Amino acid sequence: MARSRGAGRLAPPAWLTAGMRPAPAPVPWAAVLRASVALSAPLAAGLALDRPAYGALVSMGALSGVIGDTADAYRMRVLNIAVPQLFGAVGVTLGTLVFGYGWAAVAVLTCVALVSGMISSIGAVASVSGLLLLLNAVVGAGLPMPDPWWTAPLLLALGGLVVLVLTLLGWPLRRAAPERAAVAATYRAVADLYEAAGTSAYDEKRQAVTAALNHAYDLVLARRARQHGRAPAPVRLLARLNVVVPLVEAAPAAHLRARVVGPLSPAVPAAVRDLADAVEEGRADVPEPDLPAPERPSEKAVDHALRHAAGVVRETDPERHDVDDRLGRPAALRVRIRRNTRAVLLSGASWRYGLRLALCIGLAQALVSLVAVPRSYWVALTVTFVMKPDFGSVFSRAVLRAFGTALGLLLAALVLAEVPRGWWDVPVMMVLAALIPAFSAKGYAFQTAAITPVILLLSDVLNHQGFGLVLPRLYDSLLGCAIALVAGYLLWPESWRTRIGDRLADAVSDTADYVARSFSPDGDAGPHARLRARRALYRDLSTVRSEFQRALTEPPPTGPRAAAWWPLVVAVERIADATTAARIRIDHGAPAPAPEEAAEVERELRELAAGLRTDDTLAEVRTELPGDENGVLEPLRQEVRAARAIAGPDLR
Repeated sequence: MARSRGAGRLAPPAWLTAGMRPAPAPVPWAAVLRASVALSAPLAAGLALDRPAYGALVSMGALSGVIGDTADAYRMRVLNIAVPQLFGAVGVTLGTLVFGYGWAAVAVLTCVALVSGMISSIGAVASVSGLLLLLNAVVGAGLPMPDPWWTAPLLLALGGLVVLVLTLLGWPLRRAAPERAAVAATYRAVADLYEAAGTSAYDEKRQAVTAALNHAYDLVLARRARQHGRAPAPVRLLARLNVVVPLVEAAPAAHLRARVVGPLSPAVPAAVRDLADAVEEGRADVPEPDLPAPERPSEKAVDHALRHAAGVVRETDPERHDVDDRLGRPAALRVRIRRNTRAVLLSGASWRYGLRLALCIGLAQALVSLVAVPRSYWVALTVTFVMKPDFGSVFSRAVLRAFGTALGLLLAALVLAEVPRGWWDVPVMMVLAALIPAFSAKGYAFQTAAITPVILLLSDVLNHQGFGLVLPRLYDSLLGCAIALVAGYLLWPESWRTRIGDRLADAVSDTADYVARSFSPDGDAGPHARLRARRALYRDLSTVRSEFQRALTEPPPTGPRAAAWWPLVVAVERIADATTAARIRIDHGAPAPAPEEAAEVERELRELAAGLRTDDTLAEVRTELPGDENGVLEPLRQEVRAARAIAGPDLR
C-alpha cells in the first residue's frame, strides 16, 4: 500500500498528462483516404514532370486544406478550405519577398503575427485563415522558394484546390445529408436524454443535447442564410429542427417527474428515435406516437411536444411549416464583415493576443535571422501552432507540442534514414498523410506527431538536408515552446492568473435574467423571446463549461482553482434546467408562483453573481430561501440553495 502511495506522489499531475491520453474517437475513413490522395498525388506529378519542388509545394498547400477541413456541411467546408487558402497565399508571398533579408523579415513577420492574432478571435474560419497567413509567411521566409515570386503562392493554392475538389466529389450525391444527419443526431441525443431521466446520467446527456442542438442550428441556419425565398428542403429541415426545442424544454420537467415517480415509458425515447430515422432519411411517413395517457403537467408537456414534432415531420407542404429561426438568422455577409472588423479593432482582448503573438514571433525570427544559430523556420513555426488559445491552453499545448514533435521526429528519422528519396516518397507520403486525420481526432499531441514527419519530408524535397534535419528540428521545437511559454505565457499575468470566476459570474447573471423572464407577469405574451433567451443561456453555459475544461489543463494556480469552481458550474446548469422545468409545468397546468417568490430567487442569483466577481474566495453566504414547499418553484429553490452552499468561504 505504501508503495502505491509513493507511486502516486511520483506520478505527474493530471493537468500535465490529460492531453497525452488519446480521445475515444472513431477513425474518419473518408478523410483518411482524401488526405492520402491529396498529399501523395502532387508529389507523384512533380516527380513525373521532373519538378519535385513544385510537387512538394502543392502537397504543402494540400496539407493546409486537410488541416482546415473540419466542418460537416459542404457549404461550410468550401469556406473552411477556400478562404484560408487565400490568406495562406498572401502569407507565403510576404515571406518569400523577405527571404534572407534579416531585420526586414523580422519586421514583416512580426506585423503578420499581429494581424493573424487579432483576426483569430472572429470565428473558426478566421482562426484558420490567421493561422495559415502566419504559417505560410514563416515558411516562405525560412525556405528557398522557386522563382518567380508568384510561383509558391500559386502552387500552395493549387494544393488547397486539390483538397477542395476531392471534398466536393460527394456533393452531388449527398448535398444536404450533413445537415440532415446533424438534425437527426439532435433527435437521438434527446432520446438518450429521456432514457436518462431520473438517473445520474441525466446531466451528461443534457450536455450532449446542448452540443448537438448548437451544432445543428449552426449548420442549418448557415445554409438557410444562403437560400433566397422559401426553398422547400431548407424550410422543412429548419422546421424539423425547431420542433426539437419543445422536446428539450420538456426534458427537465420529465427528469424531476422520473426522480419522484419512476422512469418514463420506453415508448417516449423509442418514438423520438423513429423521428430521427425519418429526418435522416428524408421521409415523412412516421406513425402517430403510441404513448400512455398523460396525467401530470410534465407528462402532458412531453406528450404535447412529441406529438407536435411527429406532426411537423409528417408535414410535406413547406408553406405550412413554422420557420421561425429560433436563434435568429445570420446577418448579411457585408454586415458581418463590418461588425467583426469593428469588434476586432476595438477589442482589448484581440489586441492583447495579437501583441503576445507578435512578440513571440518577433523573438523567434530575430533569433533565427540574426543570431549565430542554424537558420530554421521551425522555431517560429512551433510558436505559431502553440500560441493559438482558441485551440486550447497555451501551456498545455507547449508541453504537448514538445511531446508530439519528439514522437513525430522518431518516425521521420526512420523515413529519412531508410527510405531513398525519389519515387519512394510517394507511397511513404500516402501512409504518413493518412495518419493526419486519423491521429488528429485523438488529440493535439497525436496530431503533432502525425504532421511532423509530413512537413519534414516535404521540407527535405525543397532543401535536400536529409537525416540532418531531425535533431535540429527537435532543438528548434523545444526552443519555440520555450519562447511561447516565457514570452507568450509567463510574461502575461492574464494567462496564469485568470479570474475564472468572472466568466461564471456572467453566466449566473444571465441565469437570473432568464428566471425573471420566465416568471414575469407577461411571460406568456412572449414565448418566442423566452425561447431565444433559453437557447442563448444554454449555449452560453456550454461555452462556460468548455472554458473551464480548458482551464483544468492549466498549471497551478489556474487549474486547481478551476477544479474548485467546477461544482458551481454544474450547479448553475441545474438551476437553468430547474427554471425551464418550472416554466413548462406552469404552461401545462401547474399553479403559477407568487411574483415575490420568483423575485426572491432572482435576487439570490444576482447576489451570487456579485459575490463571484468580488473575490476568488467568497464570504459567508445565506442559503435560506423560503417559499411554498409544495409549489412549482421548490425544485428551483433547492438548486439555488445548493449553488449558494457550494460558493462558500472554503472555496479556493
